[in-house]
Amino acid sequence: MTDDSIRAARAAGRSSLDEHAGKRLLSQFGIAVPSSVMVAPDEPAASKIAGLRAPFVVKVMSPDILHKSDAGGVRVRLRDAAEVEATIRAMRENPAIARARLDGFLVEEMAPPGEELVVGGLRDPQFGPLVMVGLGGIFVEVMKDVAFRICPIERIDAIEMLSELKAAALLDGVRGRAPVSREALVDVLLRVGGTDGLLMRFQDEIAEADLNPVIVSPSGAVAVDARFILTQRGVPA
Repeated sequence: MTDDSIRAARAAGRSSLDEHAGKRLLSQFGIAVPSSVMVAPDEPAASKIAGLRAPFVVKVMSPDILHKSDAGGVRVRLRDAAEVEATIRAMRENPAIARARLDGFLVEEMAPPGEELVVGGLRDPQFGPLVMVGLGGIFVEVMKDVAFRICPIERIDAIEMLSELKAAALLDGVRGRAPVSREALVDVLLRVGGTDGLLMRFQDEIAEADLNPVIVSPSGAVAVDARFILTQRGVPA
């Protein structure tokens, strides 16, 4: 089975999906992502974002920029179309972005606040697809508070993975913060690593998946960033 986004990325000679394509793939598996539009490099943004609700997020889209934040290619909490336009102009003058090939700019609605977690996976040469969950944002690299399972997982596996995290207490609410929805996180884990999940369906196509962060609130979970690295030539790693 080959998704159109994966087929298009391979046809373009790319080894990964851009964020817009990655989120389209997540949506097909029922994982919530922010509403968004793509704005071409020389296109006015105001009319394109008319159907979105502020505040906005702007992200540069380029095959030459894998880590957008490091390149100065992410801005958040923009209040209106004028700020979006000004941000895109400023990004285009950023040296790291100015010398890159540009697909455009992804403009999104900001997700509601909540706890930041990471849900991901990789294709292990011995065990096949593995699914992972941990504390998200930059903390996954610093704290290394993660739990892994071999796919496919069942609901009980997803529940146990959350309980294994050292930061599990954050999910239950601390210092007056409301508990977040563990059920929403369990649902995301199953849609990524379950029997009919994304990693199983595309195990010959996806080498690595990184949904970081997934913002979890009392009412649900939203994947606000998505990165997919493809296997070489569509064969098992």
